[in-house]
Amino acid sequence: MEWFKIYNPKAMNSFQFIAVTGVVMSALAHLLLYLWGREIESFNYLYLCWGVLFVFGSIQNLRAKPEDDDHHHHHHH
Repeated sequence: MEWFKIYNPKAMNSFQFIAVTGVVMSALAHLLLYLWGREIESFNYLYLCWGVLFVFGSIQNLRAKPEDDDHHHHHHH
């Protein structure tokens, strides 16, 4: 397993990048609303969605094996 793909932005795929961007944007919006004194319950679901997307992206990323495509010998499990 190439775990660096999960925390190294250069190795992230689009799903992970979108998820990270989404979390950052959501957190900023959440902070602004918090400063305005507005508590929004749905933000928790938003983080959950981004988390699921990131996990999905990580699975896709970790499953992608470029070296298999280069050698043209796919291992059947």
